[in-house]
Amino acid sequence: MAVKKGGLGKGLDSLIPSGTPKNKKSVTEEKKQPVKVVEKVVEKIVEKPVELKMKITEVEPNREQPRKNFDEDALLELAESIKQFGILQPLLVQKRDDYYEIIAGERRWRAAKLAGLKEVPVIIKDFSDQEVVEIALIENIQREDLNAIEEAVAYKRLMEEFHLKQDEIAERVSKSRTAVTNAMRLLKLDDRVQDMLVQDMISPGHARTLLGIDDREQQYNLAMRIFDEKLSVRDTEKIVKDLQKPKKEEKKKEVDTQMEVIYQQLEERIKSIVGTKVSIQHKNKNKGKIEIEYYSQEELERLIDLFESIK
Repeated sequence: MAVKKGGLGKGLDSLIPSGTPKNKKSVTEEKKQPVKVVEKVVEKIVEKPVELKMKITEVEPNREQPRKNFDEDALLELAESIKQFGILQPLLVQKRDDYYEIIAGERRWRAAKLAGLKEVPVIIKDFSDQEVVEIALIENIQREDLNAIEEAVAYKRLMEEFHLKQDEIAERVSKSRTAVTNAMRLLKLDDRVQDMLVQDMISPGHARTLLGIDDREQQYNLAMRIFDEKLSVRDTEKIVKDLQKPKKEEKKKEVDTQMEVIYQQLEERIKSIVGTKVSIQHKNKNKGKIEIEYYSQEELERLIDLFESIK
């Protein structure tokens, strides 16, 4: 069933109903639920969801899952909660050739395996490839589970494979267009710097500051320095600004040299007309002065006659 434009960006809770009484929810799993809840998601994606029990071995993760890294401590914490209260929200899955693919709920599935469960609650439904990516992306973003690079890669995939524009992506994930743009800019970083961001060796703030350095080797070296010296984002901004200064001064010097050649050529042209030494003094973009030298009263009168003849 097709998803209406913008229909996924408001939450997944209505899509995956819980059959467990509210007073039995653990603090651990409760705080991991999406912040936003939507009543109309069911109408747009699943008309009448039916919860089933399925062997945990029949379910496998989505190979296109945007999230690649899972916090082991958090998984163990959730596994303990599942042992005590069970899985409060069923997994959302769809049928593949010889298994059921998880569309939403991989974290719960991993924790259930750690908890030793043999079966898991599921809702089975068919989705398009775009819907699979969007649901997995939205679920993770709402739980703040994706690292900055995983989020950027997911946005990039939505743009390249499904031809969504940045404002359309922003609408679907309930974020500003600027947030989506800034996230995707991180993919311009050196691959080693991206890895450091994934591993929490540097923060997204550090990473965005490093985008001010074009040279990838310099990017990586400064990233290592941030990690080794525990530099703050403000410290990093100052270093990047200092690194940019020589380039600006060098560029200004190059422009000045080019203009000097042009003025010399102009001086020669005017000299050929007036027959004496000429100098051009350039003050700024639009102002300056021309000096014409003379060495006798006769030469001054000649220059005056020349200028009068130009009228």
